[in-house]
Amino acid sequence: MSKLGPIIIVEDDPDDQEIIKEIFQNLQIKNQVLLFENGVPALEYLIATSEQMFLILCDVNMPGMNGLELRRQVDKNRELKLKSIPFVFLTTAASGKIVKEAYEMSVQGFFQKPSSFKEFESLIKSIYDYWQQCRHPNN
Repeated sequence: MSKLGPIIIVEDDPDDQEIIKEIFQNLQIKNQVLLFENGVPALEYLIATSEQMFLILCDVNMPGMNGLELRRQVDKNRELKLKSIPFVFLTTAASGKIVKEAYEMSVQGFFQKPSSFKEFESLIKSIYDYWQQCRHPNN
């Protein structure tokens, strides 16, 4: 993890993509934000780049490769695993079964998307601030 590295957003809903981009602008977060519609292009990018990411914020339910499968693939890839990129789920799908499955894969956080913009902004700020303060093996 690099505190100045890009933030990967894996989200298939165009409205949520726009909301998240607006939140990052409002919070004046300087990290580059990279958007991917599902796990397939996100994984391809993560494998191809030598850049050290700051954070992955990922939805669960997406066409193609869903968020849980993306997490599995990141965890199975030795080089990606060694990058120790914080992987946080940010989703509307928060059933107990899905939350349990995510934590069985050592995900670093699981958050349900709030219904209001203000709460969503507060949540993103909390996640971002936490990882900015966190000590990490690659920073």
